Amino acid sequence: MAGPTTGDERALLVGMLADQRVTLEMKCAGLGPSLALRSVEPSSLSLLGLVRHLADVERRWFRRVLAGWDVLPRFSSEAEPDGDFDGARGDGVDEAWAAWREEVAFAEGFVRDAPDLDVEGVDGWRGVVSLRWVLVHMIEEYARHNGHADLLRERIDGAVGL
Repeated sequence: MAGPTTGDERALLVGMLADQRVTLEMKCAGLGPSLALRSVEPSSLSLLGLVRHLADVERRWFRRVLAGWDVLPRFSSEAEPDGDFDGARGDGVDEAWAAWREEVAFAEGFVRDAPDLDVEGVDGWRGVVSLRWVLVHMIEEYARHNGHADLLRERIDGAVGL
């Protein structure tokens, strides 16, 4: 991991989240349409589903909750709450990565421009949350899913330790 190990809280949290994002990219590197391969029946879990899911998670917490934008998820909906995973198909790899990168770029800009980590937003699930809480939650979200990505990648081509 390349993030800082000392310094102020914002630098540490931002660095840790950046490391988790890079880990996701490394786990998915070089696979193309194979990213859509499912784990085991009946699960719809796939690396591509993880990319789509994490794009929606980034969008929710940074655009909708913290920035207060009225935006919907890109890949899931009330009618299809698991659409991020269920709709992951090999022909949607470029779209998923473009969405994920766009959401990450927005999040990075939001964090960079925030006056401090006490910036707050309101979420229907958690209530009032701070930027600090969202960063910690995002690190947890990526770490959990990167564990899934380890297993998924190994199943696809045997690669471990990426």
